[in-house]
Amino acid sequence: MSPVEADLKAVLGAVGLLLAPIAELCIARGATIQAVEEMLRQAFVDQAQRIGGSGEVATSRISTMTGLTRREVTRLRSVAAQEMPATRSLTTDLLTRWLSAPEYTRRGKPLVIARAGAVPSFEQLAGSVTRDVHPRSLLAEMERLHLVEHDEGEDTVRLLVDAFVPRDDLPRMLGYLGDNVGDHLRGAVSNVLGAGNQHFEQALFADELSAEALHRARELITAQWRSLLTQLGPQLEALMAQDREAGRTQDQALRIGLYSWSRPMQAPPPSRDNTGEADEKS
Repeated sequence: MSPVEADLKAVLGAVGLLLAPIAELCIARGATIQAVEEMLRQAFVDQAQRIGGSGEVATSRISTMTGLTRREVTRLRSVAAQEMPATRSLTTDLLTRWLSAPEYTRRGKPLVIARAGAVPSFEQLAGSVTRDVHPRSLLAEMERLHLVEHDEGEDTVRLLVDAFVPRDDLPRMLGYLGDNVGDHLRGAVSNVLGAGNQHFEQALFADELSAEALHRARELITAQWRSLLTQLGPQLEALMAQDREAGRTQDQALRIGLYSWSRPMQAPPPSRDNTGEADEKS
């Protein structure tokens, strides 16, 4: 097998692993192979067009790169891009700031805050996120979403969640999936196609865990995320403030995430004297 054939086999092997959960999602929600195939063809044309440019010559180049006919390339180049539901909102921005700003947290936990008044208060928190929506309207929306609880007797507001997971809003949950997994995958692909270190992309793998140990590990992961959020959030805001003061063009975006996935081991551990280890995987 030539090096080119070996590389192609490796690429298709990796794609196969990526397609399995996509197929699971599509089958569970009634998306057919024909609809997915149309989107895959569109994605191939869009990416090839970034290289091939525009015009009649580009159509031939895109056809060669993708394996699609010239007629199919021409059709797909005229199709409007499909829009995904927005995942960022005032409520998610407010929630993120409440969980990360030092004045609204203590030991990594969000404070119970007064509804109105000086910092820390919900009124001031809402004002730091937007001046276009009244704090009372934001409070009402967050109560509707069961994100906060307003104690009218004490006139305080308590955060009820550590993250906004819109379980009753499938389109928005799918939007999060596309944003988070999409950016993770884009970073990993960029590293593979580039020098290998353009984007931070590491993972820790451990096996030979019991169900009890796995439950404890999930608690540790949650604690690590809270620590990351409370420490990194204010530092990123400080960097943005420095950019504004220096008059630098602020045209870059950054997504930082932490994920975990657990499953039964594929085979029983081999007989050996030493115990299982946690291995870092790039």
